[in-house]
Amino acid sequence: MNKLAVVALGGNALLRSDQKGTIDDQEMNAYYTSERLLTLIRADYNIVVTHGNGPQVGNILLANTAGHKTYGLPDMPLDVAVAYSQGFIGYIIEQQLRNVMIANDLDRDIISIITQVLVDKSDPAFDNPSKPVGPFYSLEDSEKITAETGAKFAADPRGRGYRKVVASPKPLVISNQKSIETLARAGQIVIAVGGGGIPQFYVEQNKLQGIDAVIDKDLASSLLAVQIRADKFFILTDVPKVCINYNTPQEKAIDRMTISEAKRYLEQGQFAEGSMAPKVRAAISFVEGTGKEAIITNAEKLGISNGGTRVAII
Repeated sequence: MNKLAVVALGGNALLRSDQKGTIDDQEMNAYYTSERLLTLIRADYNIVVTHGNGPQVGNILLANTAGHKTYGLPDMPLDVAVAYSQGFIGYIIEQQLRNVMIANDLDRDIISIITQVLVDKSDPAFDNPSKPVGPFYSLEDSEKITAETGAKFAADPRGRGYRKVVASPKPLVISNQKSIETLARAGQIVIAVGGGGIPQFYVEQNKLQGIDAVIDKDLASSLLAVQIRADKFFILTDVPKVCINYNTPQEKAIDRMTISEAKRYLEQGQFAEGSMAPKVRAAISFVEGTGKEAIITNAEKLGISNGGTRVAII
């Protein structure tokens, strides 16, 4: 039986901070990332691909606001923006991965699943927005937008500016996870839990409704990986390894962390919220839930024996 891996792509797998976000930009990035996935496919992994949507959902919100102000179009909530992003990002990844497969004489079905994820309306995250979405702004521009709209902004830990932050509640239940597992174990490549999933809650008994939030895609991907009994969980970001004392003269890359070490680093505040901290928490959750290994790295190191930071029980 083939091994099963969940691969969580960061939003920058399609759109990087120095790009405008044209369709050409995003298709080129998706093709490059898809080429890296071949390492796992050739190593006889069945794979589920999840993805972020921070840059894209922020741009959808900007376009939505402009359309509402300029043309009076109906204002759509954040959960609908997440659904929009799932559809078009899934389309781009599916198309470019198929192009890569054709170029390498490989044949698997690739299936995108629009995924809803249950959250708790009482989650404390709704009182403390922390998930960055959209483009970077200067301090002056971010303060102006806050004055106009009430939106909250936070400084980027890497000093690239300020980004809007929104609530990021804990994912509780992944919809259709049995179907995702069945398709993946049958050899199909499944794209799911885009942007962490479309957040929903029970507005009353037996009635679901969307809610204004963006679920962290790494935490949702970790939950899915545990539920479908994945053999390995890869979290792709824009750095090759997790670092402590990041962006200081004492910066040190970590090859391997036990979950106890990872928890200690989190308590020390070594990892920034809205950046590396949720990735480390997601890795811990997967390792604790399965006893198997999680790897945090970038696309270039995917599948390389000594690539990335490995998180394990011991």
